[in-house]
Amino acid sequence: MSRPDLPPFQPRFPWWSSDLQTIANRLRSPDALASHTSERLKFPLPDGTGDTLLGSLDRPASPRAGSPLAILIHGLTGSEDSRYIFSMARLLLDGGSRVLRLNLRGAGPSRAICGQHYYAGRSQDFRTLLSVLPKELTADGVVAVGYSLGGAMLLKYLGEEGRAAPLLAAASVSAPIDLAVTCRYMMRPRNRLYHRYILDRMKLEATGEGAVVSAAERAAIMGSRTLWDYDDVFIAPRYGFASAEDYYDRCRPTRFMGGIGIPTLVLAAFDDPWIPGTLYRVYDWRVNPSLTPVLTEHGGHVGFHGTDSRQPWSDRMVARFLERG
Repeated sequence: MSRPDLPPFQPRFPWWSSDLQTIANRLRSPDALASHTSERLKFPLPDGTGDTLLGSLDRPASPRAGSPLAILIHGLTGSEDSRYIFSMARLLLDGGSRVLRLNLRGAGPSRAICGQHYYAGRSQDFRTLLSVLPKELTADGVVAVGYSLGGAMLLKYLGEEGRAAPLLAAASVSAPIDLAVTCRYMMRPRNRLYHRYILDRMKLEATGEGAVVSAAERAAIMGSRTLWDYDDVFIAPRYGFASAEDYYDRCRPTRFMGGIGIPTLVLAAFDDPWIPGTLYRVYDWRVNPSLTPVLTEHGGHVGFHGTDSRQPWSDRMVARFLERG
């Protein structure tokens, strides 16, 4: 698949720095989806937990025949209502595609009906979702877009499935392709405000109504002082890893990206304050022709607010890539 033909990314006033690009999604109002329509979908998980994934299925006011279903997967502490999810959904809906805005296990509105929790390596939930989607939704094919942690999970899934993945194409935006390196990068002193904000939200999410956690787990979660601590004392022992280091190593996307067998866009900015650009610079993209890297000098983390449109540049890059799948 060829690279989409968009102008190079240039930051738009006032989002000139990587940090402003990153926090812009917190400051912008979410895009309204009217005149498109939405309905709640529930996907019970057949793993004995009683958990149910939730999603919002958005149908375009003017459907385009033959358009695949697009599944959007949020990042850490996000949900179906994250601003970047709304922004991408609106663009795809305006183009006539149906969109499923997915909540990962225990995220957003699914927290109340899920005892367990999502994490970067939990690709089995996405695999299950694809297997139970109604035929009416998948008749014209399926594409997927993952953001940040959701992008890491998607890349892992794609590598596990190879050419058997039941998707026409996929894209990741600002995905942490090495989890340990990214976690250390996030914990730098210059990121202390980001770090505290994310960690506080993770604690609230992990202990919210519906979460099944023991008293010891709750104490460990609330006592975590860093993201690494949180994963080391809660996620790792809860989900079968020896430590945070073991979890990060076994689930890092770079372990799996060589096996991806469908056209996949990997979009990231070298100035991302959460993910070191070096990860993307040193990865050998020639190993797998199914991967199309689109790497920019600027853009922040899931930012890409550019000069040539009010729509994030990343949205338009992803949409064009998926159209050519």
